[in-house]
This record gives sequence, structure tokens and C-alpha cells, in this order.
Amino acid sequence: MAYDFDRLTVLIVDDCHNMRELLRILLNAYGFTDIHAAKNGKAGLKALSKIEPDFIICDYNMAPMNGIEFIQAVRKKRGSRNRYVPIIMVTGHTEMSKILAARQAGATEFLAKPVSPKSLYDRIEMVIERPRDFVETGTFFGPDRRRSTLDEWAGEDKRRVTEDKRRVTYVD
Repeated sequence: MAYDFDRLTVLIVDDCHNMRELLRILLNAYGFTDIHAAKNGKAGLKALSKIEPDFIICDYNMAPMNGIEFIQAVRKKRGSRNRYVPIIMVTGHTEMSKILAARQAGATEFLAKPVSPKSLYDRIEMVIERPRDFVETGTFFGPDRRRSTLDEWAGEDKRRVTEDKRRVTYVD
């Protein structure tokens, strides 16, 4: 499906100038025009105080604040207008422990480097076509890690959808 991306805002958070530039070029090619970039997690949080992106592309390995710490900071700030923003984690570290850490931190999607134009587009399409409900437990806040929807579950209901219809709370 073809999309008109020219009214969407994107934030790229990556400490590698060349990667930020590659992602910017790809996003421009898809039709994005409002693209912001930050050189690390701390700069990314500062950018979020000024903009409200439709999604974020974030590197895993950065200093002084890495991608996991960045995502946790975005997700834990109650009342933040950016708390629900889709975050695509991009990294060359594809060990299962890194993927699980990103997922546990609240990443919406995971994309391995080297990034191809198709793989990036597929992740962007995923956050548009299949937005995830958000789950809150005592130890986690972020996108539902399961790909299924609430309507598909036929067993005992252990989740309750809150009034905003975007957040799911587990009940004991």
C-alpha cells in the first residue's frame, strides 16, 4: 500500500552520523519531510520536549544514554504526550538477549542492521497497519508484545481495556 508520509513527524536517535543520514535519506525517499535527528538518548529526550513524533527510530548502542535507557525514559513518564509513540529499535546487535531487552524496555518493533529500504519500510508499515495496544503491569509499560488482538482471545479474560482504549491493564 502506498502512503502519503509528508505530514508525519519522525525522530531518529542514533549516535552514528552516517546512520542518521542513511535513515534520513530513506525516509525522504518514502516521502517524509518532517524528520528530526538526535545524536544520543539524552539528545533524543530533549528533542521530545519540543516535538511530538508519529514514531521514533532508535539505535541500541549509544552513549551516554543507550537505546534501552532512552525507551525506558520515554515509556515511564506518566502523562507524557510521547509515552505511546511507536519506537523502532535499529541495531546490529541481534542476539536474542538484546531483542528481548528491547522488547522488555518497550520497543514496538526491532530492525537489524544493515538496514535495507524494504526492511525499514516494512517496520514503518507495521506500526501504521498493526498498531499495538499498550499494556501496563507492576513492572512493564509498553506495547503489547503479542501480535494478536484482544478480540481473538477465547480463554479467561485476564486483561482489562482502560477508557482510552489504547492501554491494557492486567488484572490478577
